[in-house]
Amino acid sequence: MHPRNHLDRHRDDPAVVIAGSNETLTYGELETRANRGAHLLRSCGLKRGDVIALMIENRPEFFIVYWAAQRCGLFITPISTRLTPGEAAYIVNDSGARVAILSAGVGTAASDLVARREELVPGVHAIFGLSGLAGADDWDERCAAEPDTPIGDESPGFHMVYSSGTTGKPKGVRIALPEGAVDAEPPFAPVVAKTYGVDQDTVYLSPAPLYHTAPLMYSTTVQRMGGTVIVMEKFDAEGFLAAVEKFGVTFSQLVPTMFIRMLKLPEEVRARYDLSSLRHIVHAAAPCPVPVKRQMLEWLGPIIYEYYGGSEGGGSTFITPEEWLAHPGSVGRTRTGQIHICDNEGNELPTGEIGTIYFSGGNRFEYLNDPDKTKGARHADHEGWSTIGDIGRVDKDGYLYLTDRKSFMIISGGVNIYPQEIEDTLTLHPKVADVAVFGIPNEDFGEEVKAVVQPEHWPDAGHKLAEELDAYCREHLSAIKCPRSIDFRKSLPRHDTGKLYKQKLRDDYLAKA
Repeated sequence: MHPRNHLDRHRDDPAVVIAGSNETLTYGELETRANRGAHLLRSCGLKRGDVIALMIENRPEFFIVYWAAQRCGLFITPISTRLTPGEAAYIVNDSGARVAILSAGVGTAASDLVARREELVPGVHAIFGLSGLAGADDWDERCAAEPDTPIGDESPGFHMVYSSGTTGKPKGVRIALPEGAVDAEPPFAPVVAKTYGVDQDTVYLSPAPLYHTAPLMYSTTVQRMGGTVIVMEKFDAEGFLAAVEKFGVTFSQLVPTMFIRMLKLPEEVRARYDLSSLRHIVHAAAPCPVPVKRQMLEWLGPIIYEYYGGSEGGGSTFITPEEWLAHPGSVGRTRTGQIHICDNEGNELPTGEIGTIYFSGGNRFEYLNDPDKTKGARHADHEGWSTIGDIGRVDKDGYLYLTDRKSFMIISGGVNIYPQEIEDTLTLHPKVADVAVFGIPNEDFGEEVKAVVQPEHWPDAGHKLAEELDAYCREHLSAIKCPRSIDFRKSLPRHDTGKLYKQKLRDDYLAKA
């Protein structure tokens, strides 16, 4: 249950391979370099419970730093490589990180944090750089001078990720550090091993940024089991198929937007690659339109699993491909915790009614430095019930169906309208690459439905396409759900993990209103 447990048999086997460059890190190299990193972090005065921040693109050093910090008992805060210097500095400061490891490959955000250190991150005691980051101590050079044996006071650390900030400033999700030995079995690992058959023969393909919770958790869990992690520098639909064939990938974790991009590849491209090695795919992060998942199952077979849950770990659901075909659109039955659907006053609703999703019996978490948000995530009357703000319903068999995020629900003329349903419909139109739906002010009805579309081909944007999409919506949706207006943008602010920064779009329109 730890990379070092596999040294006897797999010292020279790859723990990490970068898909594009073929750069490889063996289990022996990972252990040696993680031990040296742990000594370096201890030399900086870091003790159990302290925080480090890392801003590193998809490269082998991400795992070296992670496993070095994990054996030091630290909270590990990965930062999105797409953030501005100010946004990155906010997370560094808010997390209380005493040490930051930054890569020159990140670009301006990393270089500015170093050059404007006293201004942007005054609380950081040391900044280490990768790939020759100017002005920072070189991580590899400093580690080379440290012992390659374990530190004497090892204890297990854990990640403290920040929410993606789709509805405001990101917040750190803090869960208590695990106790015991660094190679003790964490709760997540045996579940993954049993469900997806993860073992020393697993070849796992991670197509998303490693700073996000799911890619981080799945990749490091595969390494705990002694498998090989293949990392794409950046997701590309055809590149994913090529990597599956090249490396004999058996398992991968994806998001629905990746499904959509692969399905929109020409048939001759999709047929070009041998995907027969794939045994399991799991997806989450955002709801998947029913037709999209059905097409993926028809293409790849019944190997696509799904889970629902947040970084907070308050509870989760899970569904097999066979269950999904019998309950299309569901995200499954409870796997951890118990589901409760509540109205706006917190009263539990009968089976089948739509309300806020709460879980009981899961991890107890807090949002770092934000007691109001922490309080808002907990049920006022039931100790241990928590929510991440999603809306849904549970059917008579206990299967959960997501409706939307509570903060994005549109109330027009007293009727609740859920943007997700409209987005799922428009996403399937062949001329739509991406879409966001939200409410904007309407003097008569309170709110009206606005759609912002990223066309597959920008020259198509205009009145004719808007009319075509309006007719398409009216064919598939009731009139009240159809957008009152459709705008076009060359790109939408979507995270590499698949989450849409819809709040940013809506704020633009609210400011104009």
